[in-house]
Amino acid sequence: MRTFVRCFVFILSALVVQAFPVSLFAQSAGSSGTVNISVTDASGAVIPGATVIIENPVSGLNRASKTDASGNSQFTNLPLNPYHLSVSMAGFASQSQDVVVRSTVPQSIKIAMQVGAAATTVTVTGSDLIEDSTGLHTDLDRDSFQKVPLESQSSGLSSLVTMSSPGVAADSNGLFHGLGDHASNSFSVDGQDITDQQSKVFSNQLPSNAVQSIEVISGAPPAEYGDKTSLIINVTTRSGQGVTQPTGSITSSYGTFGSATGSVDVSYGKENWGNFFEFDGLNTSRFLDPPEFKVFHDRGNEENVFDRADRTLSAKDSVHLNLNYSRSWFQNPNSYDNLNVQNVLSGGASDSPVIGNVGDTDQKAQIETFNIAPLYTRIVSPYSVFNFGPYIRKDDYNYYPSGNPLADRGPANLQTSSIAQNRTLTNAGVHSDLSWTKGINTAKIGARYEQTFLRENDALGIVDPTYNAPCVDADGNPIAGYSATSECPVAANSSYLSVLGPYDLTRGGSYYHWFGHTDVKELALYVEDQIKAGNWLFSLGIRGDLYNGLTKANQAEPRVGLDYTIKQTNTVLRASYARTLETPFNENLVLSSIGCGNAVLSPLLLCTPGVGTTMQPGFRNEFHAGLQQAFGKNLVISGDYIWKYTHNAFDFSVLGNTPITFPIDWHNSKIPGFALRADVPNFHNISAYVVMSSVAARFFPQQVAGAGATVGQSGYPFRIDHDEKYNETTHLQYTIPGKHSPWVGFNWRYDSGLVAGSAPCYNVTDPNSSCASTSITLPDGRPGIDLSGLTYDEQFEAGLICDGVKATPTSGFTQCDAAGLTSKLVKIPAPGTEDDDKNPQRIQPRNLFDLSVGQDNLFNGDRYKWSLRLTGTNITNKYALYNFLSTFSGTHYVSPRALTAEVGFHF
Repeated sequence: MRTFVRCFVFILSALVVQAFPVSLFAQSAGSSGTVNISVTDASGAVIPGATVIIENPVSGLNRASKTDASGNSQFTNLPLNPYHLSVSMAGFASQSQDVVVRSTVPQSIKIAMQVGAAATTVTVTGSDLIEDSTGLHTDLDRDSFQKVPLESQSSGLSSLVTMSSPGVAADSNGLFHGLGDHASNSFSVDGQDITDQQSKVFSNQLPSNAVQSIEVISGAPPAEYGDKTSLIINVTTRSGQGVTQPTGSITSSYGTFGSATGSVDVSYGKENWGNFFEFDGLNTSRFLDPPEFKVFHDRGNEENVFDRADRTLSAKDSVHLNLNYSRSWFQNPNSYDNLNVQNVLSGGASDSPVIGNVGDTDQKAQIETFNIAPLYTRIVSPYSVFNFGPYIRKDDYNYYPSGNPLADRGPANLQTSSIAQNRTLTNAGVHSDLSWTKGINTAKIGARYEQTFLRENDALGIVDPTYNAPCVDADGNPIAGYSATSECPVAANSSYLSVLGPYDLTRGGSYYHWFGHTDVKELALYVEDQIKAGNWLFSLGIRGDLYNGLTKANQAEPRVGLDYTIKQTNTVLRASYARTLETPFNENLVLSSIGCGNAVLSPLLLCTPGVGTTMQPGFRNEFHAGLQQAFGKNLVISGDYIWKYTHNAFDFSVLGNTPITFPIDWHNSKIPGFALRADVPNFHNISAYVVMSSVAARFFPQQVAGAGATVGQSGYPFRIDHDEKYNETTHLQYTIPGKHSPWVGFNWRYDSGLVAGSAPCYNVTDPNSSCASTSITLPDGRPGIDLSGLTYDEQFEAGLICDGVKATPTSGFTQCDAAGLTSKLVKIPAPGTEDDDKNPQRIQPRNLFDLSVGQDNLFNGDRYKWSLRLTGTNITNKYALYNFLSTFSGTHYVSPRALTAEVGFHF
């Protein structure tokens, strides 16, 4: 399959580039705009050789071109944003004007130059920093985000979103949670929606080196977006169209953890065609975020191939093609509890089984992803553009158990089963839209049909000899050995399930094989219009979704918004509302929905009686109110206050100590909060931004559907494990004055800490407390906390300190007085104060600092340039956690200090 896909990518790309006739026109791909400029003198005579610059000082986009012999210039592949356009030519006074690209419909701008002295600089005013928009969003162009130091090399796009967008809670392994919801994010890549999870334990995402610009929509979603809408990441990829001389780069880096990368990219084309090709690879000893600060058993590698081909067929017709293939292989990181595992060596079904060292846990995974997305674009009239794009995308996920499956045994609260999985998720569909722009209206009507083919092959076998033991001792504790309750020397185990007996690997059993599949069909129709009336902008839209998977749902979803611009003060006031259909996550959807109805799987999945077996789609009402304010020409602030109410709110649970995670469904959620971004575009070679947010993730029982252990069944609201009170990122960038000067990029990321509901605590009075199971009274009458449910290593991972004594991987505590239990990694509420809603256990706040220093032209070359970049992440080597025994992903530490040197050759 891998060889076939690679060959298909190269062959199809070559055919698209070479097979069509030459034309003098170009159009952008389906989610970006085009601006055509015609430059003349006062008499109407064309002016060739004039310099045309288009820029957005907030996003960082800045492009320049020269008018051709006909006095024409063109900018394609422009994100939908406002721009400042300027034209200069020797002997003529410079001209400038603002251009707003709201649609894929090409805009034609005519500029008449007057005789006079040309200005030498482009003047940016406060009005260039604000934008008529009914929703909060973040815009970043490649010119600005290239200098942002990123913590995840294998999930660069996710890291960029986390470090640049407000409302994002950072989680382990490149995952991020937008505006209080679990990973409810959509990536729209050149108009193709990807709504499946993009963390590196689920899928391989688009390489950041292929990205030209991104827009992160955190306001109310427009009608064209559905499925997962908490955050919409609208990506415009790089294009070779108009790059008349081959341009590209070759880079290589090496750093901490033996991390080595290499990449090659090439852009080339003419006015009527173009091709961009990118290949990159990574090999590292720290691919995932492990459950120990010390790194071991964490190797991984990744390879990406991306190609975008653009071809103009005529003045009205063009085609575009995106091709992508990615492969990743990685070890599932071990904890100290996974070393020298003790399990049955022989005689597992006898009365005296031999228990000994069966080796270290050695679980691994491999993910292959390919994507093929052609797009046809036709200019129907000067006011309208039609797009039609089929696509197919597939994730092939393989999870491999240890060579000796008995080595997969972990502590009772981590892993009792050995698991193998092959899972495929294939999205095949088509999207089509017609955009129309004239006068005060910018309208769009569209449709999207997608069929998702889910195939889940799972093999499970019990590897804990006491998990389903037929017999118990005199104290009622399960004991190893024996194969039937009739053999018990003392007493039979009343909890023994004979249906699991054939699949107990410790007693000579074999794997239980399960195959689940379904096809999820989704149809969406939408119409939207932006109406510009003076200082007012009205956004009106409605979307209809029909969902047909393991269950059915349909929803009519109005989307409305308005903003008012106060030009005298450069202020924009806005408000918006959206109704959305919330669809279940596709990853392991069949296992979670059907598995609890299976007699063998139900106990292994920790299913709860009374919880439904099928995920039901939900619906959401969300409201946003905000403003944007420019202060002079050097500062702009934009923010929203948010209310979101969701019926049937989705979350995730985990199967043992594995990456096998699956969706679950809660009764409802209420998510209030705010998100804020401030930008300093450029002030004396300094640019900066600050993003900050406080978004609550308040969920309400009961658990409606899905596998996994149920929490919060008291009936009171609780904070889900990705809830975070506050987070903030500050990015500062400085270029030393001079033509070939070095630059510095600096990040400061503050996180107040995710919920750590599995951390021990003491509270026996509050009905909304999760601490009842660990609250005890010590022999001397003092309040105490039972720690026997945690292994010594888990206590060490949580940084627990009992009366001044620290836990280690091999020594810890069975109990501790409540007032004497502390931790520098986990925030444990004071005795009697824990509340799952208002004061839950949390990860301790952390400050992380990253730094990059670079020189883009080491030897002052003109055509050929060498670059050098030195990057340090977590430069203070902060010892901190992302999460602790999270119901979603377990325990993970942030990366220790990592230093990387990168050298590049650019042509």
